[in-house]
Amino acid sequence: MQNVIDVLEERGFIEQTTHEQELAQYAGSGQVSCYIGFDPTASSLHVGHLVPIMALAHMQRHGHRPIALVGGGTGLVGDPSGKTEMRKMLTVEQVNANVLDIKRQLARFLDFSQDKALLLNNADWLTQLYLIPFLRDFGRHFSVNRMIKAESCRARLESEEGLSFIEFNYMVLQAYDFYKLCEQHQCRLQMGGSDQWGNIVAGIDLIRRTLGEQAFGITFKLITTSSGAKMGKTAAGAVWLDPERTSTYDYYQFWVNTDDRDVARFLALFTFLPLSEIEKVGALEGAELNGAKSVLAFEATRLAHGEEEAIKAYRSACDMFGLRSVADSILPSSRIPRKVDLIEGDNVPCSEMLSDEFEEGIAAFKLFHETGLAKSGGEARRLIEQGGGYVNGRRLKSFDQLIFTKDFSEMGLLLRAGKKRFHKILIKEKK
Repeated sequence: MQNVIDVLEERGFIEQTTHEQELAQYAGSGQVSCYIGFDPTASSLHVGHLVPIMALAHMQRHGHRPIALVGGGTGLVGDPSGKTEMRKMLTVEQVNANVLDIKRQLARFLDFSQDKALLLNNADWLTQLYLIPFLRDFGRHFSVNRMIKAESCRARLESEEGLSFIEFNYMVLQAYDFYKLCEQHQCRLQMGGSDQWGNIVAGIDLIRRTLGEQAFGITFKLITTSSGAKMGKTAAGAVWLDPERTSTYDYYQFWVNTDDRDVARFLALFTFLPLSEIEKVGALEGAELNGAKSVLAFEATRLAHGEEEAIKAYRSACDMFGLRSVADSILPSSRIPRKVDLIEGDNVPCSEMLSDEFEEGIAAFKLFHETGLAKSGGEARRLIEQGGGYVNGRRLKSFDQLIFTKDFSEMGLLLRAGKKRFHKILIKEKK
């Protein structure tokens, strides 16, 4: 079996590692344990967490034991990494509730049966510490000079708010987590985002000084889109893994709307499809590339929400936008349905409008009238006011809501009146 470190490298996960050759030997020496920490400051993880989650899943698929460490203890302190101001302090009850929700989401990606993966909470040991013994036995191994040079601390020290004493302890506590996992579970590999490099190295050093063991670290690349935007951020905010916060359909649509330039890269990162198939995506164009986007959306949704929900989301997209079936030759290992029965088939009425017409926005009721979904402007207003007007599956809040070109997806703009009457508008550029 291929070394998992090579797999993560080939698929675009890794930014930097410690002890490169020794790490490769360690990962190839048999089953090893590795861990990643997850911050419980929200009730749900989001798309920005998928790189570390997928990395743990790859480790498990290669015979290793992943440990997902939920920061029930460090969550009470706060990580200054990447933050310009101190986080809002959460109560113990809030943190514990968030921990339970995060555990359920991680279980979609990892098999926790028979200890094939572990879900641990650092509150189990951090909240039991006594300050003076901890400072004497562990605090003495940390250099303040080195700590303030870490990027996570330096940025905050230079900020207007500064760095609080409680957050300054975060590096020490995370290093202690690594120590405890090494001592109790023989875990000698920690992985995390690029902003965690200083914390990971501190843990490696602590393990060497206290246990005499060689530990390792991997950091992941910060994933941005080809347009330069941070991965997982949309105009509406974060894309959550919890379907109560981001519906399964909206989650699917997030992936369908991937920039053409990002499709192959995101397939490598966020699905388990073979690289040999993904490499061929770069040569696809037009309808075939849209088919690859459908596969990306289906596979990503299947992992986060299950196959049944992914099929529902795919069929809903087909119903709304009249998508064609995905050819058997496109990413053939995918479990996406290759033949879909569309309600209304491909017979959704369709018209074209110039992009110029939407520059200043067109009131929704006018579109419903012009496309024949309402016999008059008055009827269109009443339809929308009574909750029967939809654009791209979302109910309109007001009859005069303006529709702009940015509201169009690559498949157009779908208007719906009531439950069964549709009209699709396509954009055409002025010649």
